[in-house]
Amino acid sequence: MCSVYEKYGLKQVINASGRMTILGVSTPSADVVDTVRYGLNHYFEMKDLVNKTGAYIAGLLNVENAVVVSCASAGIAQSVAAVIVKDNDWLLDNLHASPLTVAHDIVLPKGHNVNFGAPVGTMVALGGGRLVEAGYANECSPEQLSAAITLQTAAILYIKSHHCVQKSHLSVAQAAVVAAEHGVPLIVDAAAEEDLQGYYRAGADLVIYSGAKAIEGPTSGLVIGKHHYVEWVKRQSTGIGRAMKVGKEGILGLTQAIENYLTQQKVTGAQMVEKMTPFIADLNSLQGVRARVVWDAAGRDIARTEIHFDEAVIGRTTGEVVLALKTGDIAIYFRGYKANESIIEVDVRSVTPDQLDTIFICMKTLLTGDKSA
Repeated sequence: MCSVYEKYGLKQVINASGRMTILGVSTPSADVVDTVRYGLNHYFEMKDLVNKTGAYIAGLLNVENAVVVSCASAGIAQSVAAVIVKDNDWLLDNLHASPLTVAHDIVLPKGHNVNFGAPVGTMVALGGGRLVEAGYANECSPEQLSAAITLQTAAILYIKSHHCVQKSHLSVAQAAVVAAEHGVPLIVDAAAEEDLQGYYRAGADLVIYSGAKAIEGPTSGLVIGKHHYVEWVKRQSTGIGRAMKVGKEGILGLTQAIENYLTQQKVTGAQMVEKMTPFIADLNSLQGVRARVVWDAAGRDIARTEIHFDEAVIGRTTGEVVLALKTGDIAIYFRGYKANESIIEVDVRSVTPDQLDTIFICMKTLLTGDKSA
């Protein structure tokens, strides 16, 4: 029997870029897959399933309420719609067409207005919000955030991500203080973050996670938070959320993945360093290549291999190296955010030691023409 790769003419992929949507994010464990299969093969009263799995997850995380959504991006859009529509039945049905007279500005630090694969502003607009930036690209203090809030502010949005500016920006806890002072909710997008409780404890009213990234569930998202805010998010299932609905298999699969995530031992940054050490030594044997350990810019316990190319020595640009390895017989994907600085990163969480050897051989062949290990 031919593989899926053979059947559809797909290239095999080595994912050295991390939990990335463009590569299918993650590979759930066997019991999560079994739970997804069970969900696919059985019927449920969907409202009951949503409410009871949400209550179960809330109990696991010790938060007031929770709901599974289709993905983190949908979680942003539905959370924005929730704080604008609230309990207004007419607006729930007419958010897409009605000139908004209710508060609908969503204030976020300017350095958080990023493209994570789609613009944050697109998700805000899908939820009926109007984006208002606070502070500057390289600075947002509590005072600057507060100054951007008006009577038209429906919520503060805080993006917790390595994509965002880290320099001179206020913390989630500081943003929560500002939100409380002005009587508006704080929404935190923590899509790829590993802490499922910290931002809620810091004072966020709604916190959004990707179900398929750190949690390693199926394609899905999670919204946790204060009870009535989450109930408003649930209401969007008959509003804009209808176009973003999550299936029964996704709800059950993510619930199982969260349970696993809370009970199973996680790979530490130190273990990642141990895994990548021989790989770094191999890379440093190549002329024009320097490799070292670096740590996650957003403060997570994630170690990566940083590779710096001396473009004058290797005779090509870093962008050309990235493209050549991505378009080879095996598609190798790196973190290329700093390619303009002659730097790429290897995220080893989804890469086996054998695949690290393959990456080295492919890079050595590209740079020297030598195909030997």
